[in-house]
This record gives sequence, structure tokens and C-alpha cells, in this order.
Amino acid sequence: MFTGIVEELGEVTAVENLGDASRFRLRGPVVTEGANHGDSIAVNGVCLTVVEHEGDAFTADVMAETLNRSSLGALAVGSRVNLERPTAVGARLGGHIVQGHVDGTGQILERKPSENWEIIKISLPADLSRYVVEKGSITVDGVSLTVVDAGPDYFTISLIPTTLALTTLGIKQPGDPVNLEVDVIAKYVERLLAAKDTTDATDSENGENAESKERAQ
Repeated sequence: MFTGIVEELGEVTAVENLGDASRFRLRGPVVTEGANHGDSIAVNGVCLTVVEHEGDAFTADVMAETLNRSSLGALAVGSRVNLERPTAVGARLGGHIVQGHVDGTGQILERKPSENWEIIKISLPADLSRYVVEKGSITVDGVSLTVVDAGPDYFTISLIPTTLALTTLGIKQPGDPVNLEVDVIAKYVERLLAAKDTTDATDSENGENAESKERAQ
């Protein structure tokens, strides 16, 4: 589990095409400190497994499913990426609960700079819009953020100078893709309510059937 608090800006140093997958080599001295084979590291919000670790770099294999559902397929040598290690048990939850399981991608639509912050408008896939609410949480390229405005097919976020300086959101431009992960709690609530509705409907139907049998007798 992650919290969406990016630890450092890393860099892609190599990309190997494996046919139905890709192998990325990424440099990040902070996140590789103490890293071991099999550890997890979030790359632009995608939870990846460390395959090899040497010095200040690590390699990770990315399967086709992940490449298709995220923006990692657009990465090339020299691309900057947000990096975060999993949160430690007992550590402060600085952002919100982030799984590193990307739900879809959006696109930067507009940037509106101000003196002390910047508003960014991002497109929102139709199947994710119901999970995004004003002042709710969303993860964009692995960064835990608060939604300012939630439209039917877009949302906006407000970025402080620190976020602009220390994450890829400071350099992304209109047209660039971003990874989106909605609040997992909203998805669980939706699933539970749907299951409850199904159970209630079944109970109601069974009750009506039982009542009909009693009348028939």
C-alpha cells in the first residue's frame, strides 16, 4: 500500500521490449536505498516489482495489461517518473490509501498558473466519473491530490509549488497522459450497496412467493 506522497523524481534509463511486456530500468537513489528483489515501488502510481537492483537503479517488468491500462507504455529513455516506496506499518498516512492499481488514464486538458499555485484540468473516463467528488481524493501519476471541481468528464486539481517542483505534474503539458486511481473506498461502498440491493430483491421475491403459496393453500 502507498499513500500518494512522492519521494523523488526518478528517470527511465533503459526500455527493453519483451514482446508481450517491457522491462524498464529506472534510476532513483532514494527509493533504491535498501531495496531488494521482490520489493514494490510505485512508478507514476503503478505498483511494480523490483526484478534487479544495482546502485541507484532498479529494473521492473511491466506486462501488457499494465501497459494498456496505464501511461507507462508512453515512457522512453529520459522520461521523468514519480517514485514512492510502500508505506511502513505504523507510519503516518500523509496522503490517502493508494493501492498502485491504476483504474484508467486521463489527459491534461488545461493549466492555469497563479502566483502561488496552479490549477490543472484533467479529462476523466466516463466509467470513473461516479467515483470522483468535489473535495474527495484522487491519485494522479501516483500523487495524492484533492479534487477541486468534479465535472461529468473532467476534474480539476490545485497544485502548490512543492508538488510542481518535486513531481512530474510540474512538467506535464496539455495533451500528456496521466495515470488515475480513484478512492478504493468508494469502489467498495458501491460493490457492497449493489450486493445489498440484490439480497433485498431476492428476499422480497422469496417473501412474495411464500405469501402466494400460503394464499393458495
